[in-house]
Amino acid sequence: MVDLSNQLAEAKMVVLDHFKSVDESNLQNLTSGLVKNTHPNCQFHFVHPFPSDASVEEASDNFWLPLRQSFSPLQRRQDIFFAGLNDLDDGETLWVVSMGHLLGRFDKPFLGVRPTGHATMLRYAEFNKVKGGKIIDSTLFLDVMNFMYQARAEVMPPSTAATMVTPGPRNHGGLLFNTQPPAEGTRTLKLFQRMINRLLSVDVHTTDTNLSLDWTDDMIWWGPGGIGAPYTQESYLKQHCEPFESGLKWGDFFGHRCEIAEGNFGGFFGWPTFDVTSLGGYIGLAPKSEKKVEMRVVDLYRREDNLIAENWNFIDHLHFLDQLGVDLIARQKLITGI
Repeated sequence: MVDLSNQLAEAKMVVLDHFKSVDESNLQNLTSGLVKNTHPNCQFHFVHPFPSDASVEEASDNFWLPLRQSFSPLQRRQDIFFAGLNDLDDGETLWVVSMGHLLGRFDKPFLGVRPTGHATMLRYAEFNKVKGGKIIDSTLFLDVMNFMYQARAEVMPPSTAATMVTPGPRNHGGLLFNTQPPAEGTRTLKLFQRMINRLLSVDVHTTDTNLSLDWTDDMIWWGPGGIGAPYTQESYLKQHCEPFESGLKWGDFFGHRCEIAEGNFGGFFGWPTFDVTSLGGYIGLAPKSEKKVEMRVVDLYRREDNLIAENWNFIDHLHFLDQLGVDLIARQKLITGI
């Protein structure tokens, strides 16, 4: 039997080498940089408007190339890095998670947004499934609306909470390059699963639950562009939960692709996570509609003792809006003529 700590360590090395290979590739050899540590049949998944199911060549041409052309030089700045076995398939698959920012100078138009010439932080979360020393599945969430706020894109309405460059963990301890004690990861996993199950309980809304059962009093929810970062339980309810639940009607929960934890950090993503019906007004952009539309969501957590202290959330808002007939990028291009 292969020791779990060795499995995690080897997978982390594969992903770290993958990042180095991609980040150090020039525009002419991006595909080669992506190929080095990925399986030939690896599928790459990106948020809207990028390909949701791409080959290595499509990932290179349709995501990394336009990104690198607009933001140069591009620098990866990780705040969270951990690995774990997927609890949803009894540990059959192993995933490595990275979260942070891609820093670049915004010198050329991107998604219809005028370049500012300023340093810009592109918030990201990336999940890589590793098997046999290769990445066999890769999903990258890029917070496009947070970028639009930074660049003062004309199509962006005010957010319900503060929108900012999202920092890493308060304790600066999110880079788990060394394997952590398994028992600590289990504690983190069970905590956020308990919290999720509580929120998914029948006829229970977030505003009706006792957040103190799962969260610290000074918790912060680092939300995506369009919502922002509510600080403390009171603000979380007023600035996220109430607008979210008043603007959307819950539909079906589809589950997650993986749920993992290591040490005091853990999380999940769904592709999609659930569907909703827009009641109108959500994030100032979503029209009223009877159509059920999907949401792709990431949640990453930091456990402090027996409670959740920080939660980094990503929502593929442009994908959600596109299903409702709202093309935010087309609107921005109409304004700028780019």
